[in-house]
Amino acid sequence: MNEFQPVCKMEELVPDAGVAALMQDTQIALFYVGGEVFAIDNFDPVGRANVMSRGMTGDLNGELMVASPLQKQHYSLRSGECLDNPEIVIPVYEACIDGDWVKVRVP
Repeated sequence: MNEFQPVCKMEELVPDAGVAALMQDTQIALFYVGGEVFAIDNFDPVGRANVMSRGMTGDLNGELMVASPLQKQHYSLRSGECLDNPEIVIPVYEACIDGDWVKVRVP
């Protein structure tokens, strides 16, 4: 399929915070930070739970990131790379704002 699908309305996002959504069989975490929308997998590979949407966002050495709410690893919102251990990567999904809608490319 590999096309953008509507996930939620922009009004459902909270600036600088995460929201969980289900796309097909995949839980994703959506973040609205600095006027951009980011979509990463909701699964924390270290804590082994679907919790990334509850993580705190911020800037770590110039990199927009989210901190896992469980063990506090920091993940880049752009690449999914764990900033504390580059061997760990969370899948990222292409996201965009289309009018009032947030759309994510179906994995």
